[in-house]
Amino acid sequence: MSMMREVTIRSVEPMEVVSVDHVGPYMQIGKAFDALFGWLGKHNLLAGEVRMIGLFFDDPGVVEEQKLRSKAAVLLPGRVMDEVRSAVAVNARDGVSVTRIRGGEYAVLRHVGPYSDLPAAYEWLYGTWLVQSGREAADAPAFEEYLNDPKETASAELVTEICLPLG
Repeated sequence: MSMMREVTIRSVEPMEVVSVDHVGPYMQIGKAFDALFGWLGKHNLLAGEVRMIGLFFDDPGVVEEQKLRSKAAVLLPGRVMDEVRSAVAVNARDGVSVTRIRGGEYAVLRHVGPYSDLPAAYEWLYGTWLVQSGREAADAPAFEEYLNDPKETASAELVTEICLPLG
């Protein structure tokens, strides 16, 4: 079944996010999010608006599944990020770090539906849209922003924005 897919070009401000590294199948990044939220809760840092972001560094068509690198990340309000930075510095061994996401132009594809359909959306974004757009992907990781909570949302209604960095 062919889905209507629409891409918008968006200018994104550079962001600093607090993150946990994940190595292995991208579909298992949920474990890293659980670890990250556990850590943030333990340090009383789950304040204000939390934006959930996944960063993906490798092409699953090229890199074997067990070696795929990603990061589960959250963007917190600026004042909370200051506290996060000190907590990260003190608890360096916890595997939590602050990661910078580059600013600039991104091609944004809004995907509605289960996370298991995301690989097909990526294939279309890179394989069809990017090729026809005349644009090039920048040498930076794509990221996803999860606009609703998978624990409280039916999988058919999950909204994910896939953000592809443009050169």
